[in-house]
Amino acid sequence: MAVRRDEIDCAVRRRVDAVAPRPRLVVVQALAKGDRGERAVEMLTEVGVDEIVPWSAARSVVRWEGERGARARERWVRAAAEASKQSHRLHWPVVGALVGTAELTRRVASAALAVVLHEQAGDPLVGLARLGAADVGAAEILLVVGPEGGIAEAEVDALRRAGAAAARLGPTVLRTSTAGVVASAVVLADLGRWDARGDDG
Repeated sequence: MAVRRDEIDCAVRRRVDAVAPRPRLVVVQALAKGDRGERAVEMLTEVGVDEIVPWSAARSVVRWEGERGARARERWVRAAAEASKQSHRLHWPVVGALVGTAELTRRVASAALAVVLHEQAGDPLVGLARLGAADVGAAEILLVVGPEGGIAEAEVDALRRAGAAAARLGPTVLRTSTAGVVASAVVLADLGRWDARGDDG
């Protein structure tokens, strides 16, 4: 291998053809204060999420507007890229464009299975993704994670009307930066994507 200022010469010893795993797991992550959003993106990437969609929820303290918003999204993209390298992912996650609640409800309506994480929901998340994916032959599962102050009831109602189910993770309330990661781990294990070796999950 030879390294120069603007290029690298190297020999490829092994090529791997890897089919992207199915169903795709998409996490809609509400904007969070400080570096919590970037930490969430980093951990979601490491566990094997396929797409991360930033969401400007009603109770999100942070707002992505103009040039500042573009820079913030770019930090999420960099966090996903760095975590993909660190975790040796073959398929890097997509960091989507910022959505509001109206755009999110449309995305929920088009998903095979959408789940809103809510601490007061009656049904647990465990087993829900496996059953839902089997019922609909899901190509995509969508998890919605709220901001620090929780998802507003009007948003929960709108997402439910669009077809989302509400589910809880357990007896404790998790931070927004960890809730999506824990939920993703549950779903990926439920779907058997962690059973395989040598792919993204």
